[in-house]
Amino acid sequence: MRKLVFLFILLATFGVGVRAADVTFKATAPEAVVMGETFRLSYIVNGEGKDLRVPELVDFEVLYGPAVSTSYSTQMINGNVTSETTNTYTYTLQPKKEGTFNIAPATIKVKGANYTSNALVIKVLPADKAEEASKENGRSGTAAVGKDDLFILATLSKKSIYEQEGFLVTYKLYANPRKANVVGINQVKLPEFEGFLTQEIELPQNRQLVLENYNGKNYGTFVIQQAVLYPQRSGKITIPAGSLDVALRVQVPATRPRSVFDFFEDNGGYTDVNKSVSISPVSVEVKPLPSGKPASFSGAVGSFTMTSSINSNQVKTDDAVTVKVTISGNGNIKLVKNPEVVFPNDFDVYDPKVDVDIKTTTAGSSGTKTIEYMAIPRYAGDFEIPAIAFSYFDTKAGSYKTITSEPYKLHVEQGKGGGGNAPVVSNFSNKESVKYLGQDIRYLKVKNIHFVPNNELFFGSFMYYMAYLIPAILFIVFFLIYRKQVKENSNLALVRTKKANKMAVRRLKNAGKLMKENKKEAFYDEVLRALWGYLSDKLSIPQANLTKDNVEAELAKYGVDDALIQEFMDILNTCEFARYAPAQASDAMDKLYEQTIDAIGKMENTIKK
Repeated sequence: MRKLVFLFILLATFGVGVRAADVTFKATAPEAVVMGETFRLSYIVNGEGKDLRVPELVDFEVLYGPAVSTSYSTQMINGNVTSETTNTYTYTLQPKKEGTFNIAPATIKVKGANYTSNALVIKVLPADKAEEASKENGRSGTAAVGKDDLFILATLSKKSIYEQEGFLVTYKLYANPRKANVVGINQVKLPEFEGFLTQEIELPQNRQLVLENYNGKNYGTFVIQQAVLYPQRSGKITIPAGSLDVALRVQVPATRPRSVFDFFEDNGGYTDVNKSVSISPVSVEVKPLPSGKPASFSGAVGSFTMTSSINSNQVKTDDAVTVKVTISGNGNIKLVKNPEVVFPNDFDVYDPKVDVDIKTTTAGSSGTKTIEYMAIPRYAGDFEIPAIAFSYFDTKAGSYKTITSEPYKLHVEQGKGGGGNAPVVSNFSNKESVKYLGQDIRYLKVKNIHFVPNNELFFGSFMYYMAYLIPAILFIVFFLIYRKQVKENSNLALVRTKKANKMAVRRLKNAGKLMKENKKEAFYDEVLRALWGYLSDKLSIPQANLTKDNVEAELAKYGVDDALIQEFMDILNTCEFARYAPAQASDAMDKLYEQTIDAIGKMENTIKK
């Protein structure tokens, strides 16, 4: 009695209630079965089910069922007690013919409410003739595992594609269940996807062998890796060979022959052994993109849409103008460069904010890329932001397509702090470098003047005249230097060019910190931003207009030798590949970091302004 009272007080203190979980009703069955063999179809409901209605199973023979089993469970989480009753209804079926068949959903009632299960798709494979022959000959499954009993296939969703067009590569293990009982995979050495940008597909942790008929034999299959690849060059590209070690459980033969006098027979046991399985190389033909690329094309390949918006058409001189561009679709969306948004000359333009949301599946990479461009007008007036153009290559149509937004009319009113301020000269690539000009001449002193009598020795002497002459000369020299500096600062392109190396070094310092923290993708992104920002400042070209082709042409105009140009291109390509390639060694990042610093130093010695 005391125990019951104590339990009652405990439940009342913690506010514990007994409740049933939400009702779920699902159907389960193997994805694939073999003709002539039996399998189980189960319906599971976490409640007291009544009036189970199963669809007509015309393609299967119902050998037995339903067999009903019930289980109970109770758990306490944060003072709440949850009890659950699970009922399982199991049917034993045998397929009537080969093919792929659909099983419609079933229905059941729980506490007066109707619930519907999921539908199922079951593939019936033909019987393995080799297995039947082995059974007739009395051979057991302990024979040696041959190359036809355990192998890996690399399959490509497409074998002829365009440059930058994504395709799926799948590595799947095939094992003869009669001879190769797979228990684990070790020492995986998958091929490296050199020449491709890679988006790996996340596979479920609890993967199991699935039956599949291949070349007339039934195998248990297991997907090792799936990835979507984007070729970065045209021509025939070969994915090299690889290998992995598979742990097999095999039967150990008896140590002595059977005897009718032995009560305990020694029939042997099982042991795990490793078997190395090789992966054959595969090739894909990559076609170059056709000629006639639009001016707004920057490498987007796939199927895309674009929308744009502006935060307001009426602002003040101290307000920010934000243009938001969203690109959505399926393709190499992560590699799509930002469309160019041209703001008026009297706007301070900031680096755009980019947000990428991508999901990679067996159908490819799809998602959205949102770019927010921000600028601040310096003067009042009426302005226009031209239409934004975005071009991509449509792989299905085999042609280029261009999407164009509407231009934006903008009315700017004078802000509170905009009237008396000095003009601002801004480094558009980085807003940390902002200087105010306007006080280039100091006022002369006109009060508290001290006059010296002319009868003093100093008056009229050589030192007297030098005391006036030297300050006057210094004033003129400093005035000319300062005016030259003001003139240079008013030339935005020259200011950016002079500070290109300083900004690149600052970003490379951030890349060095990321390298020490072993943040691979962030490191390569920062090196890329440093290089593109440096080239933009040095060549006075907006980053949105920069491409590898026009960079090479502009550097050649400045007299940069081909070796240094190629070194810059190699660094850019390495960063782009390494961001999506498998994990890189730390010494590779060290080498690239030193190579980038050296290349920028050489460029500074070559292009001097």
